[in-house]
Amino acid sequence: MNISLLSIYPKAFQSKGFTRLFLSLLLGAGCLAVPPARAQTDTVMVFAAASLANALQELVPKFRDEKVEMLLSLGSSSALAKQIQHGAPAEVFFSANLEWMSYLDSLGLVEKESCTELLGNSLVVVAPKGKGFEVEAQKGFDFAGALKGGRLALGDPAHVPAGIYAKQSLQWLGWWDGVQDKLAPAADVRAALAYVEQGECAAGIVYATDVGASAGVEVVAILPVESHQPVVYPVAAVKGKCSAAAHRLLALLQAPAAGVVFEKCGFVRLEPAPPKPQ
Repeated sequence: MNISLLSIYPKAFQSKGFTRLFLSLLLGAGCLAVPPARAQTDTVMVFAAASLANALQELVPKFRDEKVEMLLSLGSSSALAKQIQHGAPAEVFFSANLEWMSYLDSLGLVEKESCTELLGNSLVVVAPKGKGFEVEAQKGFDFAGALKGGRLALGDPAHVPAGIYAKQSLQWLGWWDGVQDKLAPAADVRAALAYVEQGECAAGIVYATDVGASAGVEVVAILPVESHQPVVYPVAAVKGKCSAAAHRLLALLQAPAAGVVFEKCGFVRLEPAPPKPQ
């Protein structure tokens, strides 16, 4: 028979004195657990270049231990910058080039004093796994001929940083005229990588760090660093949207523990610029 105390003594439970007595008995008997107070975890929305995906996803649980929950929106730096321009709720912007950070700065949308040039990267030519071919990354090499009619995947050179760098390198090497009608422009560098993984393109130009994220491609050439502008990843707080937690996140991204993760993923940590003379 299941009979509750409330059904037997309904009026008694309406008494405040009885309620205090009942709760004290439960606490004394250990029947009522009071959870310990927890430190608050703050959420920060980060808009970041797609090439940072692996490193930042690895950092999510590490930052959670520091009471910062990093929410990621990944894509082309150009698309993310445009979204921020139109009011997207980003608190931190982590770009794959300086130009899109400068674009937002020109609109007064980033906290300039918070901006740090944090990471570097390099460009490689990749082919589908097992279908590599010889490429000499030097002027005079017939790269178009080496593609044998296949297409070349890269980020859209009209706005995607990886594609902008790739076009600069192709022009410097003298390869651009031979391949520009064979291009497969992609929305971001990871999409270009996927074209090659799936065998839709004979080759692609991606960041060196992207190769570690794929078991379906192989490197056939490393493009000369002098053939394109330095690949620099700046990170900054978004003006008007940034919280104290976002500034804590920026500090965590620049801390040695995060640097270990970035380096493991193939990025180069850049030395902070010396302060300008007053």
